[in-house]
Amino acid sequence: MDELTQLVDDIGRRSFDARRHGMAEDFDETLWRTLEDTGLSRLSSSGDAGAAEVAVVLSGLARHAGAVPIAETDLLAAWLAAEEDVPVPGTGPLTVALAEAEVVDRRLIGTAADVPWPRCGTVVLAARTRDELHVAVVEPSQITDGHNLAGEPRGSFAFDVAVDGAARLDPTVADELIRRGAWARCVQIVGAMDAAAAWTVAHTRERQQFGRPLAAFQAVQHSLAAMAGEIERARAAAALAIAAATDHGFDSDQADYAVTVAKVSVGRAVEPVTTIAHQLHGAIGVTREYRLWLATMRARSWIDDFGSTAHYARRLGRMTLAAADPWDVVVSCPGPG
Repeated sequence: MDELTQLVDDIGRRSFDARRHGMAEDFDETLWRTLEDTGLSRLSSSGDAGAAEVAVVLSGLARHAGAVPIAETDLLAAWLAAEEDVPVPGTGPLTVALAEAEVVDRRLIGTAADVPWPRCGTVVLAARTRDELHVAVVEPSQITDGHNLAGEPRGSFAFDVAVDGAARLDPTVADELIRRGAWARCVQIVGAMDAAAAWTVAHTRERQQFGRPLAAFQAVQHSLAAMAGEIERARAAAALAIAAATDHGFDSDQADYAVTVAKVSVGRAVEPVTTIAHQLHGAIGVTREYRLWLATMRARSWIDDFGSTAHYARRLGRMTLAAADPWDVVVSCPGPG
């Protein structure tokens, strides 16, 4: 695992340094080719690695603001296509469009909104109806372009697909798809917050005020300690989710519970961590050209993907109230039954 961590860090660092002046949020083709050449672009979907190894890749690339749809390709679209042997290209980026749909005259009709990286690769549509999840590869004819707070591409498009041309899966597969996406975002957010913390510590050591580094002031030290505490709390929850997915699979009750906890814990850490980072950087921290923006805005954008913090907090509350002994939910990761 140490070797994988070092490899991902080296790849991410080179990618970041290569585009540091432009800070472009467009798809990084060079980084993607490197990931494919090193076998890191589809670790889990190829069966070469489990959740723990995928987490190393996601976190490491997020730490260096890698502008590629690595989670969308490996953990979501490639996995979903493999569930029902939907053919997708063996190389190149993929993305997934999760949407509600209606069946009209044997056709799936609906609109997919906020699709990540919709123009950089093959789009796998996951259209939910009342009784089924329909999966198909689509080529949107018209995409309404947008972006999240971090400037990452997001898009919306209408779809009209023949029901017979789409694979049909149990609707519970959509639940696992969302759980996988939420898991990935938690792991990525911890990586982004690590970057924000490292850059903030470096800035406070280098920046002089009244003849002393900012880091020498007690108030600054307290803020840095508070930031570190929030990140470690989020990391512990993410580690639980990684362990649950590794040991029991994403379709397990254990993973369901652990991802719910992680979404709440990581989500609540984002605001204080990013606020402290920007406060200690001062004016330079809010400029789009400065590197801090890449980490903090990603964290703030990602936390609402695949369900908001409030949504998962309510869900965790319902889990606790429904348990035979609520204390078991608080102190352990519940299994089936």
